[in-house]
Amino acid sequence: MGPDIKDPLELPCGLVLPNRLVKAAMAEGLAEKKHLPGARISRVYGQWAQGGWGALLTGNVQVDVRHLGGGGDLATSEYPEAEQDVLDAWKQYANACQQHGTPAVAQICHPGRQSPRGAGERGLFEKTTAPSAIPLDIGKGWVASIVRHIVFGVPQAMTHFDLNRVIAQFVNCARLLAQCGFSGIEIHAAHGYILSQFLSEKSNTRDDQYGGSPVRRARIILDIIHQIRKAVPKTFCVGIKLNSADHYSTQFEDTMAQISLFVDAGVDFLEISGGSYEDPTMMGRGLRDEIHNAKSSKTESREAFFLDFATQARKRFPDQILMLTGGFRTRKGIEAALKGGVCDLVGIGRPAVLNADFPRLMIDDIYSDQQARVVFPKVTVPFLARLLKIKILGGGAETQYFRGQIQRIAAGNAPKRP
Repeated sequence: MGPDIKDPLELPCGLVLPNRLVKAAMAEGLAEKKHLPGARISRVYGQWAQGGWGALLTGNVQVDVRHLGGGGDLATSEYPEAEQDVLDAWKQYANACQQHGTPAVAQICHPGRQSPRGAGERGLFEKTTAPSAIPLDIGKGWVASIVRHIVFGVPQAMTHFDLNRVIAQFVNCARLLAQCGFSGIEIHAAHGYILSQFLSEKSNTRDDQYGGSPVRRARIILDIIHQIRKAVPKTFCVGIKLNSADHYSTQFEDTMAQISLFVDAGVDFLEISGGSYEDPTMMGRGLRDEIHNAKSSKTESREAFFLDFATQARKRFPDQILMLTGGFRTRKGIEAALKGGVCDLVGIGRPAVLNADFPRLMIDDIYSDQQARVVFPKVTVPFLARLLKIKILGGGAETQYFRGQIQRIAAGNAPKRP
């Protein structure tokens, strides 16, 4: 029998989470000048801070101001000693998240080839960076090809100088966030961002020590983990987010081999998610779902999008703290995953936007199982997106809608359901 939703959890670093519900990372688009956090994002996280969560995971904190996933992303610069106004901004953000004792973990990220033109401080025609010069596959046909060329272009394969720079940027970001009071960081190696690009043989065709085998493709992340550990206090949490893989795919054993390396490196938790710009399943929006409105009966009956993978990961790594994110909507679904021993933590994204007090709704016995649920329809995808079969637009519609609701909260307004 696994844990109850309300049970506390102590991570290996010593950080204690008061319960098993984590506000998952979502796109916010609330950065102020210099890509810093300010009053708007602090207002949003101030509401979540009162919601009774076990932990708050922030949206992307990009490690390179030149390469952002979107114009409103938070980002840190490459400064050995940050200016006082920069430190103050990050400290105020950390304080807003943790004002009621809920630990805040910042998700740190680099988008790689998924950085659109104009997002970040690089030149408009400067190429994105990636393990290999392989462009995104955002859909079939000439329209998708044109959109990909205009929005993303073809990335430039990283040199060893580029690799060392990105590693240093992750370490500098983690060091800054620890200095400013965050309880930990999560290394974002999922959703098609640069570290996920390194892990996959589809986007990493390098023949050096950072490519060619599952172990070598994971090396950059291991370097980042080890160097971050040296740069932050021992009590600072270091987690990682990874994509799931189909149990029957050739990628599955590669992914399991890579997870084994991260477990041995001593990550405090492993979050299982999935999807990318090429296949936005993290939004419940695979291309098949978008175009044909199809969804497996398994997913519907068990809520979680990536439950099968988490089950297999638990069998291989029974002592690793696992967080499962994506698709949870009800107390019954959450309890089934936790008590079934599939995961130790449950990540909640879109329901947290619609109900900041989601944990109380799940934990408080005054609410029946029928009441303890936050269910809502998918966001309608524009007809043109369905017609053109551009995969990124399906997940993009969902992301944009909920980013808009987060921005409504930042402005002092109540969110609206789809």
